Amino acid sequence: MAMEEEQTPPELRYLSGLGNTSFTTPRARNLRTWLYRIKPSVTHEPFYPRNPTNERLVGEFDRTTTVATPTQLRWRPADVPLHPGLDFIDGLYTVCGAGSSCLRHGYAIHMYAANKPMDGCSLCNADGDFLIVPQQGRLFITTECGRLLVSPGEIVVIPQGLRFAVDLPDGPSRGYVSEIFGAHFQLPDLGPIGANGLASPRDFLSPTAWFEQEHHPGYTIVHKYGGELFSATQDFSPFNVVAWHGNYVPYKYDLSKFCPFNTVLLDHGDPSVNTVLTAPTDKPGVALLDFVIFPPRWLVAENTFRPPYYHRNCMSEFMGLIYGMYEAKADGFLPGGASLHSCMTPHGPDTKTYEATISRAAANEPSRLSGTLAFMFESWLIPRVCPWALDSPCRDLDYYQCWIGLKSHFSPPAAAVDDENE
Repeated sequence: MAMEEEQTPPELRYLSGLGNTSFTTPRARNLRTWLYRIKPSVTHEPFYPRNPTNERLVGEFDRTTTVATPTQLRWRPADVPLHPGLDFIDGLYTVCGAGSSCLRHGYAIHMYAANKPMDGCSLCNADGDFLIVPQQGRLFITTECGRLLVSPGEIVVIPQGLRFAVDLPDGPSRGYVSEIFGAHFQLPDLGPIGANGLASPRDFLSPTAWFEQEHHPGYTIVHKYGGELFSATQDFSPFNVVAWHGNYVPYKYDLSKFCPFNTVLLDHGDPSVNTVLTAPTDKPGVALLDFVIFPPRWLVAENTFRPPYYHRNCMSEFMGLIYGMYEAKADGFLPGGASLHSCMTPHGPDTKTYEATISRAAANEPSRLSGTLAFMFESWLIPRVCPWALDSPCRDLDYYQCWIGLKSHFSPPAAAVDDENE
């Protein structure tokens, strides 16, 4: 179009569009970015199935790939292997998920353990958006829009279709990844909270343009498509974008900037009040996936059992711990570990946490929950679990025993006892 040609700086030759909504999507929800490239991304050899592949990545969650189980599951942290060398692509593995990347509806929850940078290659996820939660070791991520340094305690979102590479400035790294198909993360509506609170838009940071133009013979583009990996070669870096403008870009967020809300008198609020980002469905108030955190905060509710209450509900909850100790699990839930509580499966504080809470002498005194950061990926879709996650040596097969010690503290009123004797 003539208008686009007029906007292209004269020293640049290639204007490239990247979008993830239809052209006629309402303007308020339209996502697109213009990339001013030194060389167009179409200049590459054909794609072929990647060799070696990563057999622990799943994009279709059905009986042929995964298992349905209502059992409460927990995993201890996995050690980052020193050998063989694993970059972010080969160190990424699926734990559970629902739906289909090909049908563009659902999600996958992955974890990663990597010990080497992505040298001479980049990854493009054509299946969905990645939300990455590093737990150990920083990630230095180069994208087509620029570079981001992401530390534990921060998150980064890589939109579908954007090429990126992960370096490990601190050496071995591990963490968590959620992937959503056919949707995008957005800030939750605040409702009666008002105009302020939770995550503020101003605290989400996108990169400034950064480029390299050196000749790179044999550079590999790894394309994740339909849950499978393909690769193609080219003779230049994909990170050759001199400038960009638009709203479809990677971004990071420092979780310490989250403004939490909490009960200030009695009873419990729902964990939804701690939602950082949500990927909504067409059903109002129902999420394909919520990213929820449990940050340091004051606990001040009176005459209230302050830890999370025992519950069952329609949502399924995958939890991770970035650092510290989670308030509902005194033992066994460690930084780098994970748990999964599925739809309508009961769960809640372990025995040790419950007994310690009800025996506190100053139960109504304010207390500060410090030195902890847990999070939850929560979805209304029922997850299916990968067989290697169920068979993992890190799986805590005795997890159920953390509740076995819970005993009855009920004492019937004297009047009720008298009635029975009559």
